[in-house]
Amino acid sequence: MSRIGKNPVAIPSGVTITVDDAVVTVKGKRGELTQKIHPNVVCVVEDGQLTLKRTNEDKMSKSMHGLYRSLINNMVIGVSTGFVIKQELVGVGYRAKTTGQLLELSLGYSHPIILELPSEVKVIAEQAKGQNPIITMESHDKQLIGQVAAKIRSFRKPEPYKGKGIKFVGEQLRRKAGKSAGK
Repeated sequence: MSRIGKNPVAIPSGVTITVDDAVVTVKGKRGELTQKIHPNVVCVVEDGQLTLKRTNEDKMSKSMHGLYRSLINNMVIGVSTGFVIKQELVGVGYRAKTTGQLLELSLGYSHPIILELPSEVKVIAEQAKGQNPIITMESHDKQLIGQVAAKIRSFRKPEPYKGKGIKFVGEQLRRKAGKSAGK
């Protein structure tokens, strides 16, 4: 039995889960999310918990069992409390500015990078004097916010020598030593 899949998903107050055919819908105070599930996995809602069971014991069913349990658990957490990702811009002259759902980044290129964010993601760019700019994103959809964060990071990945680039707050980078001096 899957160690992840066999754990029930606790449903907090204010969150409702409905299962129609192979579609699970989770509604909460922060929004609504839906997930289509594989036919080999069956969802049962009882006593304030959601449990997932698989129909057979083949390898595909076992892997889908744990996957859909994790996806549904992330949906429940998202609509009840939400997810926050913070990214830090490390480098001289790196700046971030937001206007509505547009994020404008100055990352040392000859042009600014303008990224339009989905309406489900709220973004704030903070810049304090003497500190690196920080981009804070908040959403109820963990997959979407992770994808947006990966897209922003891809514009300037942190390099291993000086550590310049876009990194997650609290992330430890592996640093390399530069050239050794002379003979």
